[in-house]
Amino acid sequence: MEGPMTLLVGVFFAVAIYLFLSKHIIRILLGAAILSNAVNLLIFTSGRLTREVPPILGSNGAAEGVLTANPLPQALILTAIVIAFSFFAFLLVLSYRAYQELETDDTDEMRSAEPREQNVPPLGY
Repeated sequence: MEGPMTLLVGVFFAVAIYLFLSKHIIRILLGAAILSNAVNLLIFTSGRLTREVPPILGSNGAAEGVLTANPLPQALILTAIVIAFSFFAFLLVLSYRAYQELETDDTDEMRSAEPREQNVPPLGY
């Protein structure tokens, strides 16, 4: 089960990096959302994936000789999901406000400090 999850996490990371390289703000935001899901799946997979065995210990403190999932990554992921969703909502509102103010979502055209009529200064050395 860890093999397909590893491939899925790799695909999520690749798609997120591809979207981060875009010029449009909405694609960058989608890349951030996909990246947070990839990190959550990576942490979730590190806690061992098992089926039909709950991560609950018996009365003697042991799990009766079977491998169970580690509940700590699951608890961390629940917190990370809430934080990632609130961060995504904040970035979405911020980008919408920037779109209202600048009337574009292209990051190259969002240079409000530079006049449009003059030549753009060099970006590299």
